[in-house]
Amino acid sequence: MTRRSLLLSAPFLAPAVTLRSGLRIGVTDWNLRLTTKLEAIDLAARIGFSALEVSCGRKPVDGKLPLDNRELIAQYRKTAAARSLTLASTCLDILHIDGLKFSPQAPRWVSDSIRITRELGARVILLPFFGDRQLKLQSERERVGDILRELAPEAERAQVTLGLENTNSAEENAFLLERSRSNAVKVFYDTGNSAGQGYDVYREIEWLGKDRICQVHLKDNPHFLGDGKIDFTNVLRCLAKIGYRGFANLETSSPSGSVESDMRRNLEFLKQL
Repeated sequence: MTRRSLLLSAPFLAPAVTLRSGLRIGVTDWNLRLTTKLEAIDLAARIGFSALEVSCGRKPVDGKLPLDNRELIAQYRKTAAARSLTLASTCLDILHIDGLKFSPQAPRWVSDSIRITRELGARVILLPFFGDRQLKLQSERERVGDILRELAPEAERAQVTLGLENTNSAEENAFLLERSRSNAVKVFYDTGNSAGQGYDVYREIEWLGKDRICQVHLKDNPHFLGDGKIDFTNVLRCLAKIGYRGFANLETSSPSGSVESDMRRNLEFLKQL
């Protein structure tokens, strides 16, 4: 058996990766094409990731988020423990539909996700703001900041952080954090989103600092890491400089069409930096 065939064999579990910088490298279940599926844990562990970011699901089941099921949550925890893999965070992906800036249902979803995330054993919830749900206007940022201020005490009690992922600048995100008046609201920093808006990724990471960043997405889609415009050596250097020691999750696409081999290539790239 060749080394490549061994790496690709189903039973093989690669050693989980923690970079010398202290970063623990995870992956999103949706980029594994296993959104809200337990199988994502096995695949992530087999490739060698240290953590998994789990979707809460976009289509409610009996009026609840798909992940809002105690039996399913127990299965996630048991399977992750058996694979020595951490459930790093959840993604409240229903906000892609019920945007927090205008949907009366959205605050309830956030509240439910706080409880779900706590029960899952994770500590960060990704709150997305994209498409028509972007926070382009100052009035929108003020409104969402006020909503976050109302939700923050519940997150504080659960010891869960609400992580904002968006297309806003570091300064605009800092305004949202200040408006919320809570340390339970932070930035879920995404290299690809920021670079796509023309922001200086390296300056933003250092400007925000470790106290404003709760978790990180690494991507430069549609490219493999290192093949696009983002200098990931510099990204890791900046994260190390500010003392960030949390999870950095791959949200990378699969240029070749093979999720497992492409994810492994990106993971190996980070290990070699």
